[in-house]
Amino acid sequence: MIESENKPMHADFFVEIGHWQVAKYGETSEGDVFISRKTEDGRIIAVLSDGLGSGIKAGVLAALTATIATGCSAARIPIKRTARIIMRSLPVCSERKISYATFTLVDIDTSNRIKVVEYDNPAYMLVRQGVEVEPLRSMVSVTKGGGRIAGHPKPATLRSSRFKAEFGDRVIFFSDGVTQAGMGSRNLPLGWGLEGVRRFVSQMIAENAEISARDLARRIVTWALLLDGDQAKDDITCAVVYFRAARRLAVFTGPPLHPAHDNELARLFVSSPGRTIIAGGTTATIIGRELGRKITMDLKHRDPELPPVASMEGADLVTEGILTLSKTADYLEQGAAPEELRQNAATAALRLMLDSDIIEFFVGTKINEAHQDPNMPVELDIRRNVVKRLAHLLEGKYLKQTTIRYI
Repeated sequence: MIESENKPMHADFFVEIGHWQVAKYGETSEGDVFISRKTEDGRIIAVLSDGLGSGIKAGVLAALTATIATGCSAARIPIKRTARIIMRSLPVCSERKISYATFTLVDIDTSNRIKVVEYDNPAYMLVRQGVEVEPLRSMVSVTKGGGRIAGHPKPATLRSSRFKAEFGDRVIFFSDGVTQAGMGSRNLPLGWGLEGVRRFVSQMIAENAEISARDLARRIVTWALLLDGDQAKDDITCAVVYFRAARRLAVFTGPPLHPAHDNELARLFVSSPGRTIIAGGTTATIIGRELGRKITMDLKHRDPELPPVASMEGADLVTEGILTLSKTADYLEQGAAPEELRQNAATAALRLMLDSDIIEFFVGTKINEAHQDPNMPVELDIRRNVVKRLAHLLEGKYLKQTTIRYI
């Protein structure tokens, strides 16, 4: 018997959102903030805000801006009113007479209709079938009633655009730390610039037409950092929205409650589309036995905290169960990037989960007595709690679709 929990899978068309950022050299925190969320009515909202300057103060102002913009958009508050709320909430630089934070807001409804609002950030890119398309932008002047907003020498001007996303579209937006990268250098005295970023994006997509949103954002930021001589002169942030076919991942962990269902577990493994993770020695043994496949240990990336990974025909990753999944959940909660972590079983699982969109967990309900030690952390107490934590993080923090099926 298989029980299901959580939301059913949606159509095989997914909106992937990924971002990457580095702080200005010498600062301990970023002055740019990126927020993405899914609303109760199924819309997806993403905001990138750049606080004036860098460091903690800039980060606080950017966070306030991004939070207000996200909340107002979720509540369907008109953009003019949203802008007024933001501008009244933030101070204005006394010398430069500009707001202390800029923003780009992307609002995607359930029919993949997109609204983009920009305030003083570099213009976003819309890439369709590998070629940049120039969206039709309208200018929106924001004033306080019939006059100016206090402290602002002139009305603020927003850029607004709307379009229907097509399969394969990418929306790419970034802070000026990207376009100004390399400024003052011999080769780029005026910085990388929008044209330079456009050429780079075209090259990346030409080399890999299915490059993920996260990987494309990472490559853009990494190249901008390189242009700055590996010492960022400003906060550098890039976000990418990618409309594509969903990438599926199946995670098998724990033996079935009844041994008679072992063959069903193996059948589910073989029939699962996309990539697969087997998390648990007993689980791997059962699947290997039922399918006549060998399990081979891989000691290439040994870690004192976690058991090593293994390999089996048909599986993208074979690991120990509870400890590895719990560590993966920790990484997800921290917002850690696998590229910046020590390579082990948990970072391998993290990479597969981040690069997938629809993740299905097959959870065996037989209790492993080794994890009932009262001295062990609470999150190791029951396997299903670890999986629920993973699903909650993947859906809430990373906008993935998850399903849990108990065996």
